[in-house]
Amino acid sequence: MLIGLALAMMALAFYQGGLPLLSKGMAVGGKNFIKLIPMVILAFIVAGLTTVLASAISIKKWLGEESGWKGLLLGGLGGAIIPGGPYVFYPLAMSLRESGASLGTLVSFIGGKNLWSLGRIPLELALLGTKLTLVRWAVTLFFPPVMGFIAHSIFSRTRLNVNRKDRPV
Repeated sequence: MLIGLALAMMALAFYQGGLPLLSKGMAVGGKNFIKLIPMVILAFIVAGLTTVLASAISIKKWLGEESGWKGLLLGGLGGAIIPGGPYVFYPLAMSLRESGASLGTLVSFIGGKNLWSLGRIPLELALLGTKLTLVRWAVTLFFPPVMGFIAHSIFSRTRLNVNRKDRPV
């Protein structure tokens, strides 16, 4: 899909502005790619090192199927404190998955990153103010662990169980 979208946008740029507009768009994309390369490489290094440094026993104990609410809360908190965007936390989630973290913990981790991200608090306070920030946090406070619990309850015994190698290649 992404290839198709890129090709369609390239054709549209060429249609609207010819080779100069297409070249400008490609140059902007290339500059963004160059900026992103170090972060992607480092994120995969961190993910790989997490896999080999964190013992499977520890991951299963703290974040696995038997961890219960403790794993769901730790997953959400882990997501909240991980800096960076999806190029950082998805490789880490993949590494946790391969080390034995449960589906519920991973859903809580991703939910925590998206709802509790501590790195957003200063910007949120500055732009939205204290009251709206506190209201947003109060409303979303329980979502990541609850999302993880629901995911675990519904899907942990199905083909979507994360500890199986059902990921598309």
